[in-house]
Amino acid sequence: MALRVYNTLTGEKELFVPLVPGKVGMYVCGVTVYDYCHIGHARAGVVFDIIYRYLKYAGYDVTYVRNYTDIDDKIINRANQEGTDYRTIADRYIQAFDEDMAQLGLAKPTLEPKATDHIGGIIDIIERLIAKGHAYVSEGDVYYAVESFPDYLKLSGRNLEEMQAGARVEIGDKKRHPMDFALWKGSKPGEPWWQSPWGSGRPGWHIECAMSMEFLGKTFDIHGGGKDLVFPHHENEIAQSEGANGCQFVRYWLHNGFVNINAEKMSKSLGNFFTIREVLKKYDPETLRFFILSAHYRSPIDFSDQNLDEAQSGLERIYSCLAALDDILKGQSQTAEITVVESLSQVGQELQEKVDQFLPRFIEAMDDDFNATQALGVLFETVRATNRFLAETKEMTPISLSLIAHVRHLFVDAGGVLGLFTIVPDVWLAGIRSAKAGQIDLSPDEIERLIVERADARGAKDFKRGDEIRDLLLAKGILLLDSAQGTTWNVK
Repeated sequence: MALRVYNTLTGEKELFVPLVPGKVGMYVCGVTVYDYCHIGHARAGVVFDIIYRYLKYAGYDVTYVRNYTDIDDKIINRANQEGTDYRTIADRYIQAFDEDMAQLGLAKPTLEPKATDHIGGIIDIIERLIAKGHAYVSEGDVYYAVESFPDYLKLSGRNLEEMQAGARVEIGDKKRHPMDFALWKGSKPGEPWWQSPWGSGRPGWHIECAMSMEFLGKTFDIHGGGKDLVFPHHENEIAQSEGANGCQFVRYWLHNGFVNINAEKMSKSLGNFFTIREVLKKYDPETLRFFILSAHYRSPIDFSDQNLDEAQSGLERIYSCLAALDDILKGQSQTAEITVVESLSQVGQELQEKVDQFLPRFIEAMDDDFNATQALGVLFETVRATNRFLAETKEMTPISLSLIAHVRHLFVDAGGVLGLFTIVPDVWLAGIRSAKAGQIDLSPDEIERLIVERADARGAKDFKRGDEIRDLLLAKGILLLDSAQGTTWNVK
């Protein structure tokens, strides 16, 4: 199956065919750096990180550009509130953004340009738009004339006449049409400014993303962002870029869905948002990443402690399986050829079947519009088959060791695409258990001591004492998991 992506522009899944064979140009709208990032930013970051990772996994040479909006009304207002300059605010929150994205395991894009480093190119595009009749100067500002672009609103499917009917033009408004948008804003007292043919000022928000063409060309493959950017931001990007160049701007538009809180879209204006830093005080970064993957990237996702707890439990199942595989494979050669003729048990054959199907099914899921949620389902099926195999296999033969070594390799390979399983399993599990143990009145050392005592009791056929220890731990919220390889524990 070849890669198919949902194109917001056409409203359909389409076969992905890059402009240049083997190469992909991808631009994703970054953040306006005036505050700490919230989990909506986390979702966009993780979604396009996985798309970037999968495109590279599929063999494409990807140029991934994600910008910083480092000049904007919100940044200026924040600077004024703090009695400092816009650059201090921008630099502070660029650093904070980089730290948050690193915590979430995002791969660095190829390029991360700042708007203020591309003022010259922005001015050039505005001059071309004025020359072609798509823009006009009004009292030191420059506006895009939306009526000059027949395809305006083709991305969102809105109707300009209906929107105009619902809009108001105030007396003294400098715009010809209520939907016209600012390309250049004349400077106000105390604001940062750059010199232009229309006087001192600064770029409007939408024109900043015209920098994408400096790196990817007048036409490129993928433009991404949240659904909230479809209108007006991405509509305006299309109008200004295609108006200036007279050719298609982007071939595939990809948009991730909203994060909801109590069935309502999360947003700063509603005050129902959580910063990434707040969430990571309670949950580890891979858990948040795993939660984001629990819904298809275009669907809304409901943020709650319950859903994050479920994500952590799911991730823990996989890490526990990886830890069990590591325990068995320690000191074993995973590359030695099998010289003994032997056959697998029934559960071994079932696992072998899952292993044989793993990559084709994983790739099929990811080829279906980057369906990481379905890809995780393939992984969980293999985890279940692996756990059954480990529970019922009393002695590992060379062919069994080869099989589980293959399983571990597949999990790590999939983790490289999904940005998961980057931590040594025992270390990750110890961290989770330590955090959970902080919620009960037993330390991890005490739990391990009781597990050893239970094993000794059972070895001595004192099953009554063994059951007493199991029940004691269960009453304190500790669940014991027995297998052929020993006993592990988890918090219910």
